[in-house]
Amino acid sequence: MILYEYPLNERVRTLLRLEDLFVRFDHFAAGDDPLHHQVALVTLFDILDIASRADLKSDLLQELERQKQALLQFRNNPQVSAEALEAVLSDIDAALQQLSGVAGKIGQHLRDNEWLMSIRSRTIIAGGASEFDLPSYWAWQNRSTESRHADLTGWAKPFRPLEQALRIVLRLLRESGHKSVQQAQQGSFQQPLGGKAYQMVQLRLDESLGAIPELSANKYLLWVRFTAQDGDGRPRPFEGGVEFELSLCNL
Repeated sequence: MILYEYPLNERVRTLLRLEDLFVRFDHFAAGDDPLHHQVALVTLFDILDIASRADLKSDLLQELERQKQALLQFRNNPQVSAEALEAVLSDIDAALQQLSGVAGKIGQHLRDNEWLMSIRSRTIIAGGASEFDLPSYWAWQNRSTESRHADLTGWAKPFRPLEQALRIVLRLLRESGHKSVQQAQQGSFQQPLGGKAYQMVQLRLDESLGAIPELSANKYLLWVRFTAQDGDGRPRPFEGGVEFELSLCNL
């Protein structure tokens, strides 16, 4: 089964992009080759671009606090696992404390590093980070693996409270989904939403079908169109029926 996730507002779109970037950074930073670490560093610059949004930190703090207050109402509810509830509340409290403790603008430590900013200005140019363009960066790439690991870990550390917070919000959002099995006819599916504004749609389908979903939605209607790829990768309408699992998520 392939899982497709579609954000239905700008905030969730930003969180999903950041989550993907953190996964990519961790993957390449864990490698040993200097080329892996070059990809990790460029990815860290991408994280910086998104994380420096002025309202992102306050939005996450407000959402975590809102979810905490909502979950507190389930204390002493016999239908709710007290152990599971306290574990989630503990995670939220830890994320609130760490994110609140981040002073100033997220990522400012990178912006204050002139050497890293010089690398960033060159990496946006195709081939601009070659050894003859940035000899000091080439020297860094030729340091020991342990030294480069330590640098990448240190540069990423101030972003970790942000990562922890967004992972909790996305986890709660995903767990809020109401799942149903649906059937698309002739590669198309529509479902009225009754004026309710959802934040994310999850769609799972069998990869062997070869169907690729394209989604559009507003608070009144969800529309899924399925395509397939020709040999050259160009999409074409999928003409058969498609069974899939649909989840509508909203906090």
